[in-house]
Amino acid sequence: MQQLFVDYLRYERNMSPETIRAYQKDLEQFVKHVSGEGPFDASRVSNATIRQYLAHLSEHAYEKTTIVRKLATIRSFFKFLIRKGYVEQNPIAEIRTPKVDKRLPHYLEVGEVEKLLNAPQGAGFQATRDRAILETLYSTGLRVSELTGLNLADVDPTSEVIRARGKGRRERVIPIGSFALRAIQDYLDIRTAVLADQAQANLPESPLFLNRFGQRLSSRSIRKIMDKYIKATGLNAKTSPHTLRHSFATHLLNRGANLRLVQELLGHKHLSTTQVYAHLTTRAIKNAYDEAHPRQNEAPADSAPAPVEALPEPVAVGTNGEE
Repeated sequence: MQQLFVDYLRYERNMSPETIRAYQKDLEQFVKHVSGEGPFDASRVSNATIRQYLAHLSEHAYEKTTIVRKLATIRSFFKFLIRKGYVEQNPIAEIRTPKVDKRLPHYLEVGEVEKLLNAPQGAGFQATRDRAILETLYSTGLRVSELTGLNLADVDPTSEVIRARGKGRRERVIPIGSFALRAIQDYLDIRTAVLADQAQANLPESPLFLNRFGQRLSSRSIRKIMDKYIKATGLNAKTSPHTLRHSFATHLLNRGANLRLVQELLGHKHLSTTQVYAHLTTRAIKNAYDEAHPRQNEAPADSAPAPVEALPEPVAVGTNGEE
């Protein structure tokens, strides 16, 4: 039953492999909690069962965002079971999704980004590849899964665009800057030399970013690469590959880009998802105002209010007490 649900996510919902893995992991945890070592019977899951599971997650200090994600997985699972006729009642129908406070995403200042992009040193295969990866992430705002999914044919240096496949396997064409294109070309030059004996690695449909064995880099590999340079540069430990995506969007908006344009570049289905970056730019504007405006941080030289002279009592004019 769980495998049928995974197939549904893959073939009918067209979800990305990363998203499917997350759903699968969440569902396996729920099934194991409910059934233990015995067989899982979805028809025996009740509203109380799910509430007890949510309480279990809270007791084990899971973050609210994680609980909401796991609840969404269970909700999708039972909607699927009802649609296919495997169960008659939806035990999760009356359970509300907890409200989550929207946290502003962590991003880097321009100077911090420059520091990170300059971290890979050397002219070898690994350093050249890593430089191209970092430049591409910042230049395009790609998700890590989109970056690892790039093939050689997806880069068009003539038109200065790349083709990315995002969530739901939706394709979009994204501009890519000259610095990133130059870094990719440097990487491709050395990549061809290093992998010359691997003909498959240089076909148009072959992966763009490879490990030294000629295999496609995984999302986990990208995170390990990023962690190495974060540690080397001393940047905030919260920095991740996704931080470059946040930085990309924030810097565009700070320089006057339209919110709708940024939505298209990021591949967001809903504008509300992109609007969180508008809050970041608003905060930056407020901070700049606080620092620069002469009458914001300093109290006036004579801050004591002037005394107010006593006024004569008003004289009633009409019968309703109005003057």
